[in-house]
Amino acid sequence: MIPLSWLIALSAILFVIGVVGVLVRRNAIVIFMSIELMLNAANLAFVAFARHMNSLDGQIFVFFVMTVAAAEVAIGLAIIVNVFRLRETILVDEINLLKG
Repeated sequence: MIPLSWLIALSAILFVIGVVGVLVRRNAIVIFMSIELMLNAANLAFVAFARHMNSLDGQIFVFFVMTVAAAEVAIGLAIIVNVFRLRETILVDEINLLKG
């Protein structure tokens, strides 16, 4: 059995990698994947705590987070594809659609 501290440490490492990816990268798809990595890190923490406490509540939360993540992927990729068609770039520094 894997200790809880190892799972939480792995979850924290994955979350930090996701945060660094969001803050450092300029590519919209890489930023999008980093957000998904952060969601998966949170899911790992939910499952680890649920297993540690012998409860199914954490796994129910994971189910809802995965549902929201699937909807986010569908909407987010559609937005990225439309922005690419309009501006022919996916670099977030060069996209200024919200400027009037």
